Formats: sequence, C-alpha cells, structure tokens
Amino acid sequence: MMQTWSLVSICVLLGVVVRWGVSLNSYSGAGKPPMFGDYEAQRHWQEVTYNLPVQEWYLNTTDNDLNYWGLDYPPLTAYHSLICAYLAKFINPEWVELHKSRGYESPAHKLFMRTTVLLADLLIYIPAVVLYCLYLTEGTARKQVSILLCFLLYPGLILIDYGHFQYNGVSLGLALWAVLGLGLGRDALGSVAFCLALNYKQMELYHALPFFCYLLGKCIKLGLLGRGFFLLVRITLAVLVTFALCWLPFLSDPGQIIQVVRRIFPVARGLFEDKVANTWCSLNILIKIRSIVSPDAQIYLSTACTLLAVLPSSVRLLVKPTFWQFKLALVNSSLAFFLFSYQVHEKSILLPALPVCLLLNDLPLISVWFLLVSTFSMVPLLLKDGLLVPYAVTSLAFLFLSIRLLSAMERCSEAELRLGAYRKLLFFLPKQDLGCVVRWKFYVSVAVMGGLSAASVTLAPPPRLPDLFPVLVSAASFLHFVGLLIYFHIVQFSEPGRKSHKKNK
Repeated sequence: MMQTWSLVSICVLLGVVVRWGVSLNSYSGAGKPPMFGDYEAQRHWQEVTYNLPVQEWYLNTTDNDLNYWGLDYPPLTAYHSLICAYLAKFINPEWVELHKSRGYESPAHKLFMRTTVLLADLLIYIPAVVLYCLYLTEGTARKQVSILLCFLLYPGLILIDYGHFQYNGVSLGLALWAVLGLGLGRDALGSVAFCLALNYKQMELYHALPFFCYLLGKCIKLGLLGRGFFLLVRITLAVLVTFALCWLPFLSDPGQIIQVVRRIFPVARGLFEDKVANTWCSLNILIKIRSIVSPDAQIYLSTACTLLAVLPSSVRLLVKPTFWQFKLALVNSSLAFFLFSYQVHEKSILLPALPVCLLLNDLPLISVWFLLVSTFSMVPLLLKDGLLVPYAVTSLAFLFLSIRLLSAMERCSEAELRLGAYRKLLFFLPKQDLGCVVRWKFYVSVAVMGGLSAASVTLAPPPRLPDLFPVLVSAASFLHFVGLLIYFHIVQFSEPGRKSHKKNK
C-alpha cells in the first residue's frame, strides 16, 4: 500500500510539473487591448466582486459595464473570484483597483493568477481524480496508477486552464466528486457536489440528465413506497438546501434572480460564434442556417435536437440505473449537448472529456482517441493564444504514455471494444476483424490530426478562404465526435462485457 501511495505521489507531482510548465507560456488576450481575453475576464471578475456590493455583480451600472467582461457564470464562480480578489488585494491592491486595473498585466500578476488555478486543482480536481482511480477503478495497483497518470495528463484541460486561462478544474472537479459520491453509495453527498458544480458553471447542465435519471431510477428500483422514498427525500433536501445557500444573497429580490439567470443564459449571442466542432457550425459550411432560420426558431430547433439526442441514453439509464450505465450516459449526454445545443464554445468539449476519462480502464483505445480529438478540436483557439509548443508536447506525451501504459493497442479485440452489437447491426459486411479496422482508423485519424495541425501552422490559406484550416479542423473533429457518439450509444445499449460492473448495480 505504501508503494502505491508513493507512485500516486509521483503521478501527482508529474501532473503538477506539466501544468506549471504549460503555465509559463502565453494566455488568452495577452497584450491585446481593448478587451484582452479570458485572463482579463477572470481578473475583472475579481475587481468587480471585491469593489461592488453583491446586488450589483450582475447588473449594468456605471461601475459595472457588462459589455466589458460582465459576470456570466453562476454565483459560486463569483464567490471564488471574491476569494481570489482578497488574496490579490493583500498582495498588490493595484490588481483589483476599480476601473484603473483594467487590462492589468505584469509577471507578478501572471504568477498570482496561475497559482490560483493550481491551488484550485490541488484542493478540488486532483484529489477527486486520485480517489476515483484508487477506489472506483478495478485492476492491479499498477493499472490504477497508470490510469491516474493518464487522467492527470489529459492535455485538453491542462492547455485551457493553464494556457488559455480558466478554472474548469473547479467545476469538473466538483462533478467528479459527485461521481465519486454516487459510485461509493453516498447519493446525497454526491448530489450536493453536483449542485455545487452546476452553481459554478451552468455548462454542467451537460451532465445533469444522467445524474437525475440515475438517482431517480435508483429510487424507483428501491421502491418509492419504501427505502426509495426516503432516499428521494434526502436527495431533494440536499439539492434544495445547496441551491438556497448558493443563491442566498439574491433570494430577497426576484428581480435579482431573473437578472442572474439572464446573464447565465445569454440567448442573444446567437446559435454559435466561432468555429466549433458541433453540428451547427459544420452544417453552416453547406447551409447558412442562421440566414434561413429566425433567431427564436434556432433556439427551439437546437433545444429539440438536443433533447432527442439525449433521450435514448437517459431512458436507458432510468430503466437500468447501474454505475456502468451512468458513466456511459454521462458521455452520451454531454457529447449530445456539445453537438446540438445552443451557443456552444470550443472549450465545452471538456465536459464530455471528463466522463470519457472515467472509461480509460474499460475502453482504453477509444477513450484515448476521443481525448486526443477533443484537444485537436481546440487547435485554432490554442494557436491564437500562442500555445503551439505546449499543445504539441502535451498531446504527443499523452499519446505515447496512454498507449504504452494502458496497453491500448493490445486491447483491441471485438470483445474488448464491445463491438458485438456492430457485428449484429452490420451483418451484411464481410467477415473481418473489426478490432483491426478500428486500429487502422485510429492510425489514419492521428495522421490527419497531425497533418492538419502542421498545416494550420506552416501553410497560408488561400486569400478567398481565410478560415480554411479552422473549418477543416472543426469539420474533421465533428465527424469524429458523431462517430464516437454512435459508438458510445451502441456500447450503452449492449450488455456489459465484464462481470465487474454488476457490483455497481
């Protein structure tokens, strides 16, 4: 046991070293006035929350111009910004001085901001990853440690939080604590953790349906006239109390609540903005959907498509609430939201990536493949932020280590990949080894991602097609995501290939 914890410590240390190495590079909006970027947005929220009363955090006032990085995340993000602001004020008051600190950039401030991200990871995200790998991942101690290292070295999250600059590790870490709670039978505590994740970033709605369906299905299975009823009451109380505490400063004024909700769900931004690897951006290449569909109809269309896409997975989980089904439903729900919902950002692919990390032990090759594609899909954003070198280094290191440590290429039989359902569906195909087909598709995919990444850096696009490479990256990533969404659905609707999942029923 002591040896295992020594290896765990080494993995955590490596994860921290890689994170800090990436943090030495540039960040979103560095030296680019007047709006700068996400780094300035996070700094500005510290300025606002420290200097203004709570009631003005989400309101447009003379001291709070919402057009300049106005708060658009739920209250828990604002409270986190306030804590960081107190630390900033203690170190250097200029960092959060009202109005005068706009666009503040210095090496010392960059060090402070990067440190706040690392501290959040050390307190929330990394402990959750360690506990998941040790207590909810089966196999030998060596296998658990291998999963842990690959989990911690997922490049997408590291590049966004420590390169681009955000605090995704907080919401994803809280969601992982929620998964841990459910996996260990602590459903009420898991519900509290997920409510905290949802109150930190509204995009956690991508994971909400699987949590709801799993817990409701479990209550129904236990009997709504017996133990299931008391479990449902405990979960309901946990959710209501957590939300009430998070929104406490706003509960006295319904108008405040409405304003916060408007800021959190800014429908006025339109169906999409940048080149995102989802359905609407990819469809826009062929059909200019924003020109032929009214803004209101776009909301209804995306909502209907999203609900249709998540319904099969959710119903399956409700009927069969096992932990294995829950993990797959998390992947299918979040990926469906990414592909079909309204106003999706390229960084939102981190939400499906988290549950895919939970499958590294069960479906190593497919999981590694997805995680590589998710990182590749953000290439235009990463290049804009000057993160080419950390993108290349972290992606190649992750590819090498994950393939080697998880024996991903060796675990490629039809049984391991759970492709039996494919064989039944595609009975008309010639009898060939589907595992071999998947391996070759993986090789081709890696070559395409490498080629497009290199072309984006070295080649100048034609004058008539200035966005050629971002469009090709998003389209290629979209095709991957659609294929993987179909694959994960087929796996979820197939019987589990291992007896090990039965204990989680």
